Amino acid sequence: MDDLDQKIIEILKKDSRTSFVDIGKTIGLSEAAVRRRVQNLIEKNAIRKFTIEVSEQQGASAITLITTNPQIPTQKMTEQLRNMKGVDVVYEITGQYDIAVILSAPSIPEINACIDDVRRIDGVANTNTLIILRTLR
Repeated sequence: MDDLDQKIIEILKKDSRTSFVDIGKTIGLSEAAVRRRVQNLIEKNAIRKFTIEVSEQQGASAITLITTNPQIPTQKMTEQLRNMKGVDVVYEITGQYDIAVILSAPSIPEINACIDDVRRIDGVANTNTLIILRTLR
């Protein structure tokens, strides 16, 4: 990945709907060159998905910290978590907990249902959930 790829990624992080034409104008490439680079980034798994951020009034969010059973591979659990409804991001972390998950749903009861689903995953020993009250950027 070179500097132009990094610039493309930064632009898409700010607004994943930015057109290839506009990205090209910003970094000095043609639309076709940007399209090829984005496709290569997708194929190399540098870009995994394009997403949207919903305003806070549109739902609830939480951070769930997970302690795992060392008998079950953490990677197996993170793969299951990545594919669950309500899971936005999964982090493998160090410290007291092994995994941190960012959850979002339309309401607190639906966040609770997501947490229940997380707890059912084989290898989850314990969870600690923090409801997000406000996000500052």
